[in-house]
Amino acid sequence: MSKKPFPDVGQWYVNEEGDRFEVVAVDEPEETIEIQYFNGDVEELDGDTWREMTVAMIAAPEDWSGPFDDLVADDFGDTERPYHPEDWNGPVESIESDIGLDWESED
Repeated sequence: MSKKPFPDVGQWYVNEEGDRFEVVAVDEPEETIEIQYFNGDVEELDGDTWREMTVAMIAAPEDWSGPFDDLVADDFGDTERPYHPEDWNGPVESIESDIGLDWESED
């Protein structure tokens, strides 16, 4: 029977308890795996523990706020109206013109 391979850094998993986590570091010579749960907790596992775990690969969560427990809705920006590229002006359009101003005039 072959060993369970080490995970890839950046891959997300879910365990039997439903906890979602990302692999943030792998040290194959030392046989350690560092994971960060969605809520921000970090844990280091040895290779044997990893091989005994029942996990399934999942897509990275779209909600990035998990590790930040002190956020409120305003921290996410304008949640009332999402921004769309077609609403953005060019950067030059936001500059006020100084035509008609005489910067070198003496009072």
